[in-house]
Amino acid sequence: MGTDMTLPELEANIEAILFVMGEAVDLERIAIATQQDEETCRKVIHNMMDNYADDNRGIQIIELDGAFQMCSKASAYDTLVRIAHVPKKHVLTDVLLETLSIIAYKQPVTKMEIEHIRGVKSDHAVNKLVEYNLVCEAGRLDAPGKPIQFATTEEFLRNFGIEMTLLLTMVTMLYNRSLKLTLPV
Repeated sequence: MGTDMTLPELEANIEAILFVMGEAVDLERIAIATQQDEETCRKVIHNMMDNYADDNRGIQIIELDGAFQMCSKASAYDTLVRIAHVPKKHVLTDVLLETLSIIAYKQPVTKMEIEHIRGVKSDHAVNKLVEYNLVCEAGRLDAPGKPIQFATTEEFLRNFGIEMTLLLTMVTMLYNRSLKLTLPV
């Protein structure tokens, strides 16, 4: 460990960082703030994640693309809605899920590419996904008209329990490889 901080003190400091920030915090920033190396912080956070995984806990720490966030567990959602008077989660229709899956696996992707894959206009679906904060603008393609490219957000990772977008790429590669192996020659 970098400083003379005890393990309980380090856990307390990391817990305070994640609680106060309210969003995913990069491991590097946590290490700098606690004056510890990244590997020590990672081990401590994963130990904390195991402790929070207990069924009688209402919060958890999740990992999102190399960053960590403290949040409530899905099992507490209905209780939290009653206290916060927040409307229910947005319902994702088949059209929205189809569009979201295309964006997730092909990101960054333009509306035209999405429409080519789906075979129908996707303006409404993409706009709804942006409104739900599941996708965002990820720049513009260097092509005539400079079309907007879309990618998934941290909110997408949180909602679907995916640690990082790299996992989606790996799943796609494994799936494609298995298809090649099963095709008759």
